[in-house]
Amino acid sequence: MLGIAPTLQPDGFMGGHHHHGHGHAHGHGHGHGHAHAHAPASFDRAFAIGIGLNIAYVVAEAGAGMWTGSIALLADAGHNLSDVLGLAVAWGGAALARSAPTKRFTYGLKGSTILAAFANALFLLVALGAIVMEAVQRLDDPPVLAGLTVSVVAGIGIAVNAVTAWLFARGRKGDINIRGAYLHMVSDAAVSAGVVVAGLAIWATGIGWIDPLVSLVIAALILWQTWGLLRETVEMSLAAVPRAIDYDAVTAALIALPGVARVHDLHIWPMSTTEPVLTAHLVIPAGHPGDGFLATARAMLHDRFGIGHATLQIETGGDCESC
Repeated sequence: MLGIAPTLQPDGFMGGHHHHGHGHAHGHGHGHGHAHAHAPASFDRAFAIGIGLNIAYVVAEAGAGMWTGSIALLADAGHNLSDVLGLAVAWGGAALARSAPTKRFTYGLKGSTILAAFANALFLLVALGAIVMEAVQRLDDPPVLAGLTVSVVAGIGIAVNAVTAWLFARGRKGDINIRGAYLHMVSDAAVSAGVVVAGLAIWATGIGWIDPLVSLVIAALILWQTWGLLRETVEMSLAAVPRAIDYDAVTAALIALPGVARVHDLHIWPMSTTEPVLTAHLVIPAGHPGDGFLATARAMLHDRFGIGHATLQIETGGDCESC
């Protein structure tokens, strides 16, 4: 048996191969780049400001809702409270994800962002159930409301939610955890706008059932925004290929590398909401392609697909038993 020692490549790549009696050769390439194309900057300041603004508004809106008897205001306050909890959980997940790797958690706690996004979806479902139950009860006995007051309070909510959404806007495309916070705030701004319209309509017409009807519309909006978040976080928890990555396109890109005849055992999964991981076996019948091949493959995966953590096993020879 002839052994060739692995050589260290830039960015943590290990190259090399070992010839075995049955004619196969294996090489491993590990890429652990940390300058990920989709990784957002720290949003600690945005979380702190957003939580502070929303807590102040929840207190004010709940007080106004109890004073005026508006279920729409109380429903919106409950929804905003769930957003405060959601922002806190998202912040905690983002903070834990920065923990250093250990022997027990070799990737650190990066998966905390997936759990945080999933918890956010559950918070919204709880709020949804509470809003629907209360609104249905109020449809039979709509209260008399101070419509103009309702509109003024909800109008303040538009500003609070819009400012908070703006704080997260720059990270919404690359991180489902941040996108969840952003969508919550944008949806809440739209919901508050609906409450303004309902308040003005009640003030003009005196029709009390408009209020619980708006609450049901709020519930529908929450369900719409929550379903996509819940589905994607469940997929991530089950190690599905991230939606931003086309599995077939990755396969084609790897096969297009010089000398690669086949690709098998290709696995792509999320290590966190921003960092995908890839492992694959590349069959190269002509023999080991050289140390530079691994660096080229790593750069391609990073630049085209945002995959900064890749492990590639090179198999030489034409009789690959595991293909």
